[in-house]
Amino acid sequence: MCFHSKQTKSAVELQNRFKATLKDPQLFSPQAQINGFAFPATPIITAQEPTLIQHAHWGLIPAWAKDESIRQYTLNAKIETLDEKPSFREAVSKRCLILANGFYEWQWLDAKGKTKQAYEIGLADEAPFAFAGLYTQWLCPQTGDPRTTYTIITTQASPFMATIHNTKKRMPVILAPADETRWLQQAPIAGFGFPYAVALEARKVN
Repeated sequence: MCFHSKQTKSAVELQNRFKATLKDPQLFSPQAQINGFAFPATPIITAQEPTLIQHAHWGLIPAWAKDESIRQYTLNAKIETLDEKPSFREAVSKRCLILANGFYEWQWLDAKGKTKQAYEIGLADEAPFAFAGLYTQWLCPQTGDPRTTYTIITTQASPFMATIHNTKKRMPVILAPADETRWLQQAPIAGFGFPYAVALEARKVN
């Protein structure tokens, strides 16, 4: 799974990398430790506005949700069951890129997970990349305020990732740059599941 990520690149670096303009510069804040369970607003690019980098909250809230409590269960979405889950079924066609340059996973060093080793994982040279994601526009029933929310797509772990995430053996779908537009333009979802993968590197975090 993926509940902790990293985005330490500058606005200019992201704009140059993704050929998109930052919509709300005042919201932009590079972060070395992004905790999904804080439901933060982080940079994304949507299929609807592919030339804009905007901010959305991690933890997808379906349009039908009466409150935001569901978001603690929708930080990730399994690529194998997107069409089956009510939380994601209506969002399958609303794709986005979630911008980052790292994520964190914990390797169990014993059978019960009492001892763990944290790893930071990403591309060579900490280059920026995009997680495959889905997004929604949710209106708070109490206030009528709109909120853009997202989930990160996960798949079966690659052999490399399976040695690190050695319990559930899942990993986020990280898109190859050449496939980012294909993802936004509704290329078949199944083509982005395992064994689809990009070359990743990992380093131990003390």
